[in-house]
Amino acid sequence: MDSIGDIIRKKREEKGMLLRQLAAMVEVDSAILSKIERGERKARREQIINIAKALELDEKRMLIEFLSENIAYEIIDEDSATDVLRVAESKVKYFRKNK
Repeated sequence: MDSIGDIIRKKREEKGMLLRQLAAMVEVDSAILSKIERGERKARREQIINIAKALELDEKRMLIEFLSENIAYEIIDEDSATDVLRVAESKVKYFRKNK
């Protein structure tokens, strides 16, 4: 399973794009983008959207990858991580219904 950084790097390389070129397109420092690709820094939501557009990636898929990765890192050390996800899913359904 690829991380969001892996997805970005692979697509950038497929397109023959240099790191600095993508960084300029999305107005992010090259060093920051490099850290995002290596998983040493978390991207912000707006950065993911801009990167998806620049690399012609599906924005919805990239946001799903981004959000799910953030959630996974948040609960990775919890013994009850899968239970947390099940309850969270129920709460999302409940909150949407009662919005």
